[in-house]
Amino acid sequence: MESVCKRIRDQRLHDRIVSAEEAASWIEDGMTLGLSGFTRAGDVKAVPFALAKRAEENPLKVNVFTGASLGSDVDKLFAEKNMINKRLPFQADATMRKGINAGDFHFVDQHLSHTSEWIRSNVLDTIDFAILEAIAVTEEGMVIPTTSIGNSMVFSQHAKNIIIEINTAQTELLEGIHDLYEPGPQGERQPIPLSAPSDRIGVKGIQVDVDKIRGIVFTHQEDSPSTIIEPDEETVVMAQHLITFLREEIKAGRLTEKLAPLQSGIGSVANAVFHGLLDSEFTDLEVYSEVLQDAVFDLLDAGKVKFASCCSITLSSEKMKSVFSNFETYRDRLLLRPQEISNHPELIRRMGLISINTALELDIYGNVNSTHVMGTKMMNGIGGSGDFARNARLGIFVTKSIAKDGKISSIVPFVSHVDHTEHDVDVIVTEQGYADLRGLAPRERVQKIIENCAHPLYRDQLNEYYQEALKKGGQTPHVLEKAFSWHTNFEKNGTMLEKAAQPV
Repeated sequence: MESVCKRIRDQRLHDRIVSAEEAASWIEDGMTLGLSGFTRAGDVKAVPFALAKRAEENPLKVNVFTGASLGSDVDKLFAEKNMINKRLPFQADATMRKGINAGDFHFVDQHLSHTSEWIRSNVLDTIDFAILEAIAVTEEGMVIPTTSIGNSMVFSQHAKNIIIEINTAQTELLEGIHDLYEPGPQGERQPIPLSAPSDRIGVKGIQVDVDKIRGIVFTHQEDSPSTIIEPDEETVVMAQHLITFLREEIKAGRLTEKLAPLQSGIGSVANAVFHGLLDSEFTDLEVYSEVLQDAVFDLLDAGKVKFASCCSITLSSEKMKSVFSNFETYRDRLLLRPQEISNHPELIRRMGLISINTALELDIYGNVNSTHVMGTKMMNGIGGSGDFARNARLGIFVTKSIAKDGKISSIVPFVSHVDHTEHDVDVIVTEQGYADLRGLAPRERVQKIIENCAHPLYRDQLNEYYQEALKKGGQTPHVLEKAFSWHTNFEKNGTMLEKAAQPV
């Protein structure tokens, strides 16, 4: 009872404690669920598993809305049980990915700042149950989130019912680092009063209608660790190229050694490039990002970063143990916000962010594909990269120049799927070098991208394509019948290289 009173401080809710199985029994076929969770952090764990268990005997399909990807293999489990009708706005599970590409269920790939607007405007299906992970409920009925906020606030505001999972494995020291701000309906809202990453503009928890809380489930389970891969030789070189570019910006008077607030997308490459700042001269840095990965905490430990604002804390297993066993040392240097605020175009533009995100492939004019392998197969989703790239001071995309031992070039004549147009891409970085595309016309970009960023295996092939395209003329010259020939050659022969150019 002591634990209950400590975690559920609103006495009106003490009689609503139920098992995960009972909570799952309320969910019916065809319902829409809003689940807390963002990039494997702060996701609900017990009720989804109980629902999947129930689906073994009583099959059902539900719409699943989240902040981003879920941990604890929830996406995997739901896909395996064929429980999904529609999923949005982001996922990162191999089984889920396979189902999406097979057409087993629908996936809405969405800018992460947009989901809340669609819910607020009643564009999407009404949420029947918002299921939120929390560390506590305050005396006033305010829900205190755990390691992410994501879309939890807007889910709870617009859902018919709320289920809360109190996760006692999450440190109570998280209380106080959240900053929940509601912008209000479009057409009626005021400017968001935030001008620096450390500004606190909201309240410490989600104020919910207590009457909508149907049940509270207790659980004890840590977040799933991130799948970050340690920096390798190529990503270390990429980081050095990025640092060289930033130094040039300082020389030109466009930046100081404090740079500008930094954002880094989820993933091993972006994290590794961010990690390269440890060995740089830059200090007194600020981070305004959707996710804080291992590298940000390394920078905090090293005194390089003075403050970090995010929507989610997503860490590897070892870093998770280190951070949360010493969380008191970080509390006054962190804030967690809803994803519509962490990714809000108004704020990204106002603060002048330096945005670093990962590309799957890019083309000779600077268009970027972040989502689709060979133009058709969904990988994870666009996530927040579009929110940041289009509105940042510097929209930087990083990628290795080749994949699959050189059988794939990450730089192609024309990307097979466009997520970020040439108009939103400022700088490209590979292990070969960087290309600053700002102020360049399409024909000026081509040589910079080929010579500075493409792998030597493919430079001649890219130049040959471009020279042939020039004969046809145009603002962005292309040979339409050959624009995707590299992709079709890979599908047919297992390589993008022309036969004569293939290595021995």
